Amino acid sequence: MPPIALPTTTFASFGTQWIVGSAFTKKQAMDFGKLLDSAVGESLSVMLGNIPIDLPTSAQLLPTRPDAVEVGPVRIVGGVRPQNFDVGYRPDGVRIAFDSKTLNDDASVGKNWQNMINDLATEATTVHSRFPAAVVGFLVCIPVPCLIHNASRASAMIGTLTRLGGRVLVDEPAHRAEALSLVLWDPSTGEIDPTLPPADSPLRIERFHEDLYAAYHSRYQGLPPHAA
Repeated sequence: MPPIALPTTTFASFGTQWIVGSAFTKKQAMDFGKLLDSAVGESLSVMLGNIPIDLPTSAQLLPTRPDAVEVGPVRIVGGVRPQNFDVGYRPDGVRIAFDSKTLNDDASVGKNWQNMINDLATEATTVHSRFPAAVVGFLVCIPVPCLIHNASRASAMIGTLTRLGGRVLVDEPAHRAEALSLVLWDPSTGEIDPTLPPADSPLRIERFHEDLYAAYHSRYQGLPPHAA
């Protein structure tokens, strides 16, 4: 699986919009999230053999065609609740489910980051409780100015997100994800912060594709549609 390509130039363009009010409008936030989803979908498409990318609808319980990556509202009826994910691969049931999460201003981070943690745990649980071999991935993206000034909050968030990732075996806790990254981006440059999370953290975006591929390969190598 190739690394997730987060385009600095496009991030900088969004940053110009963000700087106006130190926040996104609702539409800007949605468009920014779609940028993340597309990057993950494109990487998954390559990993799975350059298969096509389809746009699902929220009413679809099955993909339009089985061997395709879906980028859009991927409807999964899990063990806890029905849930729309942002990217999915469902050739014979759910194999990969991915969601992006963005907190886009200081007030939102302060009020909502713990609720976001609850959402991540519930989403992983709802997939794994019905599809224990499914690979669940999350990408949390926050502007650097919303977190860098509050060391205790940053530490708490990094510690909590780290505990929510790292699921390797199918009998490990259902609330954990196989791949989880925290991306802090600088609106003034579009660059990803190189120091937070620390370089050795499992939350680094540079590790996301490795963790997701390792989990998928260990569970589905040699099985259709990948069997020779």
